[in-house]
Amino acid sequence: MNSSRKKLVIKSLSKTFRFANLQVLKNVSLQVGENELVSIVGPSGCGESTLLDLVAGLTKPDLGEIILNQKPSYMMQDDNLFPWRNALDNAILPLEIAGVKKDLAREEAQKLLPLFGLEKFAKFYPFMLSGGMRQRVALLRTYLCKTDLMLLDEPFSKLDALTRRQMQEWFLSIWQEHKKSVLFVTHDVDEAIFLSDRIYVMSQRPGKIVADISISLPRPREKDVFEDKKFIYYKKQILQALRY
Repeated sequence: MNSSRKKLVIKSLSKTFRFANLQVLKNVSLQVGENELVSIVGPSGCGESTLLDLVAGLTKPDLGEIILNQKPSYMMQDDNLFPWRNALDNAILPLEIAGVKKDLAREEAQKLLPLFGLEKFAKFYPFMLSGGMRQRVALLRTYLCKTDLMLLDEPFSKLDALTRRQMQEWFLSIWQEHKKSVLFVTHDVDEAIFLSDRIYVMSQRPGKIVADISISLPRPREKDVFEDKKFIYYKKQILQALRY
């Protein structure tokens, strides 16, 4: 991949929480290319969320280098919607922070509501929305940050199995229409394969990269891809790497 087309490059990154004498990341190197959807899969506690915090600039590494074209947008596991704002006004927060007047921000966001399946829910407050709808609002808010790189930390992990699968399919349709570079953390191997162009597998803490697997399943991907022989092959590869 041409270096000018990389949206994120991480080189030999290590991080230790000194107060607990706990090393969470060790010599991690990875990259995300232009319009590439890359997932990180690892056991719980392997440092994947810390890695996203480092990329987002919320904390600093002890060793290593992070190269970014611009500051990424970051969606954490919780939707973090403000209960006193309706769905539309929660979504426009990045535009307001950027100095866009509220009326203009609402106008811009409203154009995207149908794409995110929110056209009937603009005036709903968070307590009135299902978990899946709240995640759609959070994803729209992240999208409106207008960055080339999105960091998504287990965005569907708190949803029930059926809603989670629906959200995976919906998110993939959004990404395929308006491609951005994405670094996606998940503990769900099937989810990672279904969504990704490439998957990095991390070890137990201290987390390090133990496999880099390219996913060559054709796009667009439909439900029957889960039964594809190549899908099953990738799953075996990843599960084997997770035993490292």
